[in-house]
Amino acid sequence: MAPRDIVFEQIRHHETKPVPYTLSFEGDVAERVDRYYGSDAWRGKLTPYLVWCGGIPTMAKEPIGGGLERDRFGTIWRVDRRPFHLEEPALKEPSCEGYDFPTPEAFAVPDLKEQAARVREANPDSFSLINIGWGLWEHCWGLRGFDNAMMDCVAEPEFFEELLDRLTDLFLGHIAQCEGVEADAIMFGDDWGDQRGVMIGPERWRRFLKPRYARLYEAVRAQGKLVISHCCGSVADIIPDIIEIGLDVLESVQPEARGMNPYELKRKWGDRITFWGCLGSQSTIPFGTPDVIRTEVKRLRAEVGRGGGFILAPAKSLQPETPTANAVAVIEAFTEQ
Repeated sequence: MAPRDIVFEQIRHHETKPVPYTLSFEGDVAERVDRYYGSDAWRGKLTPYLVWCGGIPTMAKEPIGGGLERDRFGTIWRVDRRPFHLEEPALKEPSCEGYDFPTPEAFAVPDLKEQAARVREANPDSFSLINIGWGLWEHCWGLRGFDNAMMDCVAEPEFFEELLDRLTDLFLGHIAQCEGVEADAIMFGDDWGDQRGVMIGPERWRRFLKPRYARLYEAVRAQGKLVISHCCGSVADIIPDIIEIGLDVLESVQPEARGMNPYELKRKWGDRITFWGCLGSQSTIPFGTPDVIRTEVKRLRAEVGRGGGFILAPAKSLQPETPTANAVAVIEAFTEQ
C-alpha cells in the first residue's frame, strides 16, 4: 500500500504494517544528526506519510519594531524571545462594541488551491492536510489576554459566547475557503488542556466550545474531508465529547499529562478515534536512553497500533534540547520497521 492508503487504513481502524509516522525537528537537531551520520542522506529514509499542503494563516503577524509583531486581530506579541508571548491584547475590555472584527478575506490565501495541487503533485502517495492555524479558545485569549479570557468564561459568559460566535463564523469562512481544495483532511489546532486537565474545565468546555466545534467539524465533513485536531495537555475528560462531535484524529497526545497515558487511552477509546503522537517529548525523548526510546516505540506500535487507529509521532517536534544520540534513536526506531 502507498503511505496515503496506510494512513487511511489506520484512521478506519484497520491494523497495518508498517505503522505510519511523522517526524519533525526544531532548532539545530536535524543539523546535528547530519553531522552524526556525516551527510544528510538519512533524511531520504523518512517516509512522507502525511504532508501539509497549505492552510489559512490565522496567526499571521506583521513586525512593528522592537521585537514586537501585530496580528490581524490587533493583538501585539513579543517574538524575540522563546517562547513568544502576548504583549498587549486587542480587546482590553470584555466587549466587542466598537471593535472591527476581521473577516475571512483578511486571511485569504488566493492561491491555496494551486499550492495544494503542487504539494500533492510532488507527494502523490502521501495523505494531505490543510492547516487552519490557532483555534477558538486560543484566539479568545489572544484577543483578551490569557488571564482575562479565563475570567471572562466565568464572570462574563454572555460576552464570552458572543466572542466565540464571532470566531466560529470566522472559522466557518476559513473552512469555506478550503472548498474545492484537494486534500484529505483539515487540521485545527487549539490547546484546550494544560498538564492537569481542560483549562476552563470540562463543563465549561462542553458549554462554550463543544457546540461550536461541532459546527466546524460538520462543515469540514460536508466537503468530504476528515477532521484532525491538534491539542496539547490533558483532555482525557472530554475525549468522549470530541468523538461524539466527529473528530477523526487527535494529534499530540502528551503521555506526561494527567490521564493521557496512551495505553489507557487506547483501551478506553482506541476503536472510535485515532491517536497521533504518544511518544513523550517531556520524558522519554529528552531523558531516556536510546534503548529506552527504541523499546517504547516498539511497544507503542504493538499496543496502540493494535487494531489500527494510530499514527506514531513525538508529542512535539524534536526539541533543541534533544541529545543527538536520542534523536538518532528516534529516527532509527521510526524508520526500521
